[in-house]
Parts: sequence; C-alpha cells; structure tokens
Amino acid sequence: MLTSVFALLAAASVVSAQSSTVTPAPKVTANPKAASYVATLPAKAGSALSGSIHAVTAEDGMGVMFKVAFAGLPETGGPFMYHIHEKPVPANGNCTATGAHLDPYKRGEVPVCDATMPETCQTGDLSGKHGKITTTTFSAEYVDAFSSTTPGTPAYFGDLSFVLHLANKTRIGCANFVMGGHSAPYPAPNATSTIMPTGHGPAASISPSATKPAEFTGAAVKLVGGTGAMIAAAAVLML
Repeated sequence: MLTSVFALLAAASVVSAQSSTVTPAPKVTANPKAASYVATLPAKAGSALSGSIHAVTAEDGMGVMFKVAFAGLPETGGPFMYHIHEKPVPANGNCTATGAHLDPYKRGEVPVCDATMPETCQTGDLSGKHGKITTTTFSAEYVDAFSSTTPGTPAYFGDLSFVLHLANKTRIGCANFVMGGHSAPYPAPNATSTIMPTGHGPAASISPSATKPAEFTGAAVKLVGGTGAMIAAAAVLML
C-alpha cells in the first residue's frame, strides 16, 4: 500500500515540477479601441443548448472583456468547460475540426491551468482562468489580460472559434467568432455593431480539454478526476 502511495505522490510531484517550466504569456496592452467580436452557438435539432461569447477590447486596450452566456446545458456531465480553439469551425459544423486550444506560447495542457497564475495557462483556456460551469444556465463577465483583438498577433482569436465541453472532454457545441455584434452559423460573415459588456467574473481552476474528444451523444458521463484527486487519495491512505 505504501508503494502505491509513494507512486501517487511522485506523479503529483512531476506535474508540480512541470509548472515551473511554463513560459508566462505576456499581457496584451495595445488592443484597438472598441474592437468587438461575437460567437453564437447555432440551433441544433433535438438540443436545447444555446449561448454566445461576446468579446470587446477592454479599457485602455488592456486585454479583452468577455461576456459569456449559456443555457440548456445537460443535467449531467459537468462541470462544463469552454475554450478558444486554434481553428475555426468548418462549414459542416464539426467541432472536432477546431483542433486544440489556442496556445501560441506552446504551454500545452499539462499541468492543469492554475487560475491563481493565469499567465501560465493556455491563452484559449478561458474557463480554466475564469471559472468552470456547474449549472445548466450560466453567465459571466470578466477581463482576460492575455487575449488580443489585434489581427496578426499571437493571442488574436477573431478568426477562430470557441468549443464547449463536458467534463470528460466531449465537445457539445462550437461557434466561430465574427467581427461586430451579430453571428451566424458557419462560416459567418462580418457584422458592424459593437458589443460593450462590463464587469468582472470570478476565477476558478478546471481541467483542460483533450485535442481529439468525441462528439456529444446526449448520454450521461462519468466524471474523471485529476491530479488533485490523486493527491487527496494518497493523503487518505497515509492517515
């Protein structure tokens, strides 16, 4: 039994050590004034899921203000995660084709994002930095200091997408960002109005998403524990 305990603690130590090698993302300080983007989940037959992410340059160009709202999430399968992904959603709506999280500084998904040090998280891991979803209806507003509304910069997301996941990393919804205040199914044209959300949301940690998860089937899922669960289990065994 002691061997198993030490093995669990050793694995946790490896993950902890890896966090010290992460290259911090720089804060974005020169975003264009009033630049605005929105991504809206398309309606799907047999699904109640809906929602959108609005994004606008924050005050003085310092990061991006995000306004997130979802409804009709499943009763089971949470906590839910959402991330900006490295590719747009194709015309056929295949969420898997969006690739991995936006990660211009090659941070990777291990170790898990620590919300107390958001500069060490993947740029696109919004729920990892600002809070996972634990209810069937959700809304949040916050500034992400590491996102960009300037085309051509590493943290720019205006021509990319976001993906909504179950806790087991299954992708249950996705949408492309478009400029302005209106969004349409893939691929979407640009619009002209500006969205100006305000406020700031709470921060909480969350496990990141896999690169090639399954598509949502509507079935209940079994939650998967992470490194924290391993450490807790080890501590119990040692008591």
